[in-house]
Amino acid sequence: MSKLQPLQSVKQFFMNPVIDKEYRLRMRTSRSMWTLLAYLIAMGLFSGVIFSIVGIDMRNSIYSSGFTGIAFIVLSFAQLGLIAFMSPGLTAGVISSEREKQTLNLLLTTQQTSFTIIVSKLIASISFMLLIVFSTLPLYGIVFLYGGISPGQLLSVFAFFIFNMLVFGAFGVLFSTIFKRTMIAVIVTYGVVLFMFVGTGIIYLLFSFGYNSYGFGGNNPANDSWILHFLAINPGFALYSVLDGGDWYMSLARSSRASKTFFDHVPFWLEYVIFYTAILVLAIYGAIRNLRPVSRKKQGV
Repeated sequence: MSKLQPLQSVKQFFMNPVIDKEYRLRMRTSRSMWTLLAYLIAMGLFSGVIFSIVGIDMRNSIYSSGFTGIAFIVLSFAQLGLIAFMSPGLTAGVISSEREKQTLNLLLTTQQTSFTIIVSKLIASISFMLLIVFSTLPLYGIVFLYGGISPGQLLSVFAFFIFNMLVFGAFGVLFSTIFKRTMIAVIVTYGVVLFMFVGTGIIYLLFSFGYNSYGFGGNNPANDSWILHFLAINPGFALYSVLDGGDWYMSLARSSRASKTFFDHVPFWLEYVIFYTAILVLAIYGAIRNLRPVSRKKQGV
């Protein structure tokens, strides 16, 4: 019986009332159906345009492996953009909406811990995003028909998608516990996600321009190699490092004339995962602490 206790604990966690309630409210509504349909229509139309532009060899009207490889890259970036667009909207109101409906106090009086409530809300929201993203697999199946990518590349890209869902979702849950209004939480979450994509790129361009135009790095070109770390925490660049011809070791040492230390050989996508894993843990911890601010103040007295 002792060997079954860990499995029973895991089962009880994933079958707790909070997750059950979230699944019923999120999965059984017409809004979820229309959201899924709209997502598939958008991805289908986009895929059709991409395959029409870059996937057709005009000489013999067939798809080639080279063009389908390009289509796979463009399709993956479009998928990442839609995930970044939808994840904050699905998670930034999970706690603030409970507060606006005046049901948060009732939720806090249950036997569920703060950790269970926060993680359950996050898992339920991410599960819906997983359903949406995995429903686009038939579109990627078109690429498999004509070659150009491997199953390993597809798995790595979808694993990258799942990780980003968790990161974006954790930001949404955190700000949902900090701000009382759902609209403010959504706006701030979108701002953080926008900074991840655009802000890190602008910082990289500014520093790169300063080094190239004003010689901040001196005569040694390796002095400005650290600027690439700003791109390493950019979701778009991290996805590019995964898609770059299967080059799993696209790192600082291979992208510039940096010093050949151990850390310079860390792949950019791995650096991205390590950095945002720490941010993910801190965001979840912050959401748990902010869920019961009254009890936290009492503990500090």
